[in-house]
Amino acid sequence: MGLFSFAKEAGEKLWDSVSASKPEDQSSKLKEHLEKAGLSGADNVDVKVEDGTVTVGGEAADQELKEKILVILGNVAGIGKVQDNISVSQPSEESGFYTVKKGDTLSAIAKSQYGNASKYMKIFEANKPMLSNPDKIYPGQVLRIPK
Repeated sequence: MGLFSFAKEAGEKLWDSVSASKPEDQSSKLKEHLEKAGLSGADNVDVKVEDGTVTVGGEAADQELKEKILVILGNVAGIGKVQDNISVSQPSEESGFYTVKKGDTLSAIAKSQYGNASKYMKIFEANKPMLSNPDKIYPGQVLRIPK
């Protein structure tokens, strides 16, 4: 549990400036966005938005699901922070997180995190379904980096 920071100006655009002023609309759009990701068990969390901060609570089956939920919610334009209040049924080791910089590739990130560029698929797999292609990452995006 804790507060995670994200690049507020980077990420998927889910709302326009008109609906951006209504926290309840943002909360429902984020919940829909989470459901579209198709993560089994993600429907067990509550999502609330206020002033660019998402507060997410509830229970996740495992640490991986929890981390994917946090990353999906945080990598949305207009969201700068995610307050994690999710409990985990089966605790395990936490992953690290990495914010993509301009010019980064998954291979370069794998080299910096694991010392081996060919481990980029480990990062790609850990970030599915948020990533659909290993070549489609963007500056400001936060990725899970499993141990």
